[in-house]
Amino acid sequence: MNTQPLVSIICLCYNHKPFIEEAVISALKQSYNNLEIIVVDDFSTDGSQDVIQSLSAKYPEIKVLLLDRNYGNTVAFNRGFELANGSFIIDLATDDVLYPKRVEVGVREFINSEDNMGVHFTNAQLIDKNSEVIRTFYEVDGIGHAKTSPPAGDIYIELIQRFFICPPTMMYRRDVIERLNGYDETLHYEDFDFWIRSSRLFHYLYTDQVLVKRRILPYSHSSSQFKIGSRHMISTYKVCQKIKALNRTEAENRALKKRIRYEMKQCLRWLNPSLFFSYYQLLRSI
Repeated sequence: MNTQPLVSIICLCYNHKPFIEEAVISALKQSYNNLEIIVVDDFSTDGSQDVIQSLSAKYPEIKVLLLDRNYGNTVAFNRGFELANGSFIIDLATDDVLYPKRVEVGVREFINSEDNMGVHFTNAQLIDKNSEVIRTFYEVDGIGHAKTSPPAGDIYIELIQRFFICPPTMMYRRDVIERLNGYDETLHYEDFDFWIRSSRLFHYLYTDQVLVKRRILPYSHSSSQFKIGSRHMISTYKVCQKIKALNRTEAENRALKKRIRYEMKQCLRWLNPSLFFSYYQLLRSI
């Protein structure tokens, strides 16, 4: 009987046909051996489902969920999480890649950490569509260590002010996502909301190693977050409303004001006067 904690890797696919096999294989070939791989396809239209079916036939231990329409990342993840049994969770987009020791390092760090550590994150390589390395997420020195380590521990206030975590590097305890009741399905993207709500309840743990490859594509969510009519920008506003409700101190309110002013500038840049006015009202209410 395997006494190691079970780790569930939820692989989310939407039109990732050129990349999905590499992503899923990277999850299967971890140095850690108590794994559960769940592949969720969010109604791809590029033939991704054929690749998934082929992988499932070759690796029958994979759990596969093919959704009946395109629901979006937050819903797709929640449907995958309903199938997950792991004590720890990784949310892996199937255009990203895990290095073989990603899970092993994460489990070891959690076991050796305090109980209030809920989320583990690392450095990453950013790669292009051809898997060529562009750079590291945090700039590294000659021996591969980040020149400036990101904040860790209680980082709620830092996460209000700026984005500094590479999302696919995250691994978290099951009780984190259970306490949050999953991802907020009303949002277009999950990262900012997850960071805010989880960091209000748990501390974050950082390991200074490159353990993930994040693929940068021109049509990805992160590449389209600022544009006219962006649903991404509306979701960010909703998260800012949540921050106001979660804040406890004047310092946290100052951090939120800084975030709001930044988002107001983006609204002006991308010709969204109605959202600018909503932010203005939110700023005045703090």
